[in-house]
Amino acid sequence: MALVKSGWLWRQSSFLRRWKKRWFDLWMNGVLVYYSDDSRRTLKDMIFLRFNCTDVKAGQECQDVQPPEGKSRDCLLTIFLRNNFDVMLCAESEDDAIAWKTALLQQKSNLVYLYNPYDGLYHTMPLQAHHGAYIHPGQYYNAYQRVPGMTNVIVREYPHRMLRNQMPLGMLAGALTGAALGSFLWFPCWF
Repeated sequence: MALVKSGWLWRQSSFLRRWKKRWFDLWMNGVLVYYSDDSRRTLKDMIFLRFNCTDVKAGQECQDVQPPEGKSRDCLLTIFLRNNFDVMLCAESEDDAIAWKTALLQQKSNLVYLYNPYDGLYHTMPLQAHHGAYIHPGQYYNAYQRVPGMTNVIVREYPHRMLRNQMPLGMLAGALTGAALGSFLWFPCWF
């Protein structure tokens, strides 16, 4: 697979919101990977743009992000993913940010081969051929574009959908913590 673009970008961590410099590689198959350094030994994460990316914004379009020290807001990039997880990036310059945005959008919308079970063949088809629109938080419109003669379906994902996956584990941890603390409270009564 061919490498489309690679270089240093600053990435904002998801929990502490600190900026860390990472080496990014964008591959022709729409996969964005990043590493700790340019030796590419320690893979940090892999993002499948064609399936997970809903939008890419750059510069002044990135509203709620503070750039790292010494960088302007024009260097910012935000990759919006379907699981409501946004990847905040910062390039070295405004031109570099625009080049990354263009490359990301191009690889996101490249042709995808889909299998048609009725004729048994693979057909090329752009991923957005169904005219779908993904709405993410902070993006509000007065009216949605309607295509005459087509049925529009608006799907609003539950914003806390990912949090429900860990609920049983959290309940188990809470029950075990309660049992442990309860047994410690009765400890002075045993002697």
